[in-house]
Amino acid sequence: MSKYVSKKNKVVAAKPGIRWAQCAVLGVVCTLVIGFYAWRANSGLLELMGAGARDSYYNLLVQAFRDGHLNLARHVPAEFGDPPKMNWDGNYGLDDLSYYKGKLYLYFGVTPALMLFWPYAALTGHYLLHKDAAVIFFSAGFLAGAGLLWAVWRRYFKECGVWVVAAGMLALGLGNFAPAVLARCDVYDVAVSCGYALTMLALCGIWLALHNAERRWRWLAASSLAYGLAAGARPSLLLGAVILLVPVIQGWREKGRVWPLLAAACGPMMLIGVGLMIYNAMRFDNPLEFGQRFQLPLATHEQFSLRYLWYNIRVGFLQPARWGGHFPYVDNIVAPAKPKGYWQLVDAFGVLTNIPLVWLALAVPAAWRVRAEEGRRVLRMFLWAVAILFGMCALPMVFHDSMCLRYELEYASPLMLLAVVGVLGVERALAGLPAWRRAARCGWGLLLAFTVAFNLFANYKLEADKCQFYGFALFQEGRVDEAIAQYQRALQISQDYALAADNLGNALLQKGRLGDAVALFQRALRIDPDCADAHVSLGNLLIRDGKVEEAMAHFQKAVQIMPNLAVVHNSLGNALLDQGKMADAIAQFQKALEIAPGAAAAHFGLAFALMRAQRVDEAITEYQKGLQSDPSSASVRSNLAFALQQRGRLGEAIAQFQKVLQLNPADLGARYNLAWLLATAPEASLRDGAKAVELARQANQETGGKNPLILQTLAAACAETGRFPEAVETTQYALRLAEAQSNTVLTGALQTELKLYQAGSPFHSPQEAP
Repeated sequence: MSKYVSKKNKVVAAKPGIRWAQCAVLGVVCTLVIGFYAWRANSGLLELMGAGARDSYYNLLVQAFRDGHLNLARHVPAEFGDPPKMNWDGNYGLDDLSYYKGKLYLYFGVTPALMLFWPYAALTGHYLLHKDAAVIFFSAGFLAGAGLLWAVWRRYFKECGVWVVAAGMLALGLGNFAPAVLARCDVYDVAVSCGYALTMLALCGIWLALHNAERRWRWLAASSLAYGLAAGARPSLLLGAVILLVPVIQGWREKGRVWPLLAAACGPMMLIGVGLMIYNAMRFDNPLEFGQRFQLPLATHEQFSLRYLWYNIRVGFLQPARWGGHFPYVDNIVAPAKPKGYWQLVDAFGVLTNIPLVWLALAVPAAWRVRAEEGRRVLRMFLWAVAILFGMCALPMVFHDSMCLRYELEYASPLMLLAVVGVLGVERALAGLPAWRRAARCGWGLLLAFTVAFNLFANYKLEADKCQFYGFALFQEGRVDEAIAQYQRALQISQDYALAADNLGNALLQKGRLGDAVALFQRALRIDPDCADAHVSLGNLLIRDGKVEEAMAHFQKAVQIMPNLAVVHNSLGNALLDQGKMADAIAQFQKALEIAPGAAAAHFGLAFALMRAQRVDEAITEYQKGLQSDPSSASVRSNLAFALQQRGRLGEAIAQFQKVLQLNPADLGARYNLAWLLATAPEASLRDGAKAVELARQANQETGGKNPLILQTLAAACAETGRFPEAVETTQYALRLAEAQSNTVLTGALQTELKLYQAGSPFHSPQEAP
């Protein structure tokens, strides 16, 4: 390490006190960065919805290893089947696991489990949260980058002041999207942060290999080991392994022995690669299969395509964030139209427009100006390695069918390191031009301030998103009070969060706070008049109040705003259904299903509309399709049972009513209708008189014995079991009640059945239940 610093462009020996002051300044910066990581890190949705650290995915993998197997100890629903059905929508809490041959696996890289989670559990007896693991990995990666910057500064840029280096370290720690990613850490972010830390350590090894000829092969082997482990965390980093050849090329140019260097560069990496292939083969019977093809929820999509290139360049490099007038100021980009087959866009921000300090990477050539050939060549080779790493990290992502912030971090980090070296190069180039240097400092200082500010604001913005998504997940589970707390937290962080206001309104509506709900829907629309969800929520509330025309206006507005959102078409279909416009309602439900083929609500709405249109067979088909996606709806099963009964498919109707009672034992209608079918079905194999009596008696007790329809069912059940006197007495009582109600249809049916019972004959009929 150099013992010299510059003073008025003259190299002089650094005093010990100055060196300690420099270390103190940079130590404070490192402490602030890591402290911010620890302070602002939050668990993501998968971890929050689990039962604690033990239930986090990487800890489940550790438990699997300790138990001697590779699959996770999680229950696999029987409905999955083998081979599995497609389009499971995440209702089982198994999102982003891999499902293969009836078992669940973690397809994310194994390295974090081996390096951190397993040792931590073995040493402490406790389990590490994903968010804490991400803090550890991000801190390690940052410290590696800070160490590199220190080494570059002390070796090549002694003319630059410590405050410039401190600013560079701040950029490395708080300018590369890491603060934003830490806002909600899940299994994905653990893998990404681990890959980031190990690639930065690999760069440290390359730096040392380039500057220490005697131990070059040792440092290169260490770098290869680090990079192999990085690929074990994130296989998409594999292309970047080409940077390991840079010290090999240097050794070749220096006429040294190349083969030991080549072995050091390739050996550890290849050994880790073989281990990964064996691991994959043991899980998925294919050494090259990491499990993403079997990821839940299962869906077919083309993961890499040339047609995604321009779209990913736009959203990953060029698209600026939207800025607002209230904290946290930043909002999502305005996303362009997705290309065909594109999977998803999640919190992506253009690197060049939102962390503009990276433009200083263009100043890197200034870093090797006006220096000796030897130093220029070695520094240039190292910076080429960093530039190649940037390109190789970005290359898979620009062809991928999704883009998100954590992917961008992988290529933004080496680009930021280049930019910081570019700043040092500018400082050195302008060392003899004080006025120009001050102007340059103002320029890159503003870029640094904007870059860091964006990352800090984005951290809060994404925390608000996390609260909103967590609230929605809690609401779906029926934990309404907890959901309300999360929505309120989201609105505390971001006052202009229209979606959180809308969802809070829906949660308060379920608690019976109608006025508060309306105020929140209106607030959401004031914040964002184009918030389709708020239009739908307000429209649904107006429908409930019988204001169909006003509701239609909101639904139609929502369709204009979000024509490709299934829930909007589904809500419009329900409104048209209430207006009796069956054909238009059916068209809207069908449109919703074109957009989201697995949407259970759209299948159910379409089925109901088809029933109203007397298209019973089509309605049955839609009910059955909807129940494949949402098998837990008792009311839908009741509707399906009635439709099956209407078509004479009584065995299927009985099975559906039985499932209804399993889901909701208190369902009175299902109980007495099932009793009727078990008592009166024309096929003897379908009848069960004893069970019918039991069900009918329960229903009769619950209604106080005053419901003539239930009494009719009880009489039929008694007759089926040979209790004709009781059947006659019950029917006569039911007949008196029906006559008092002037129910002529039921009266006629009871008179017919009474004659049968008086003659000692049960009533069997294929007709629908009364």
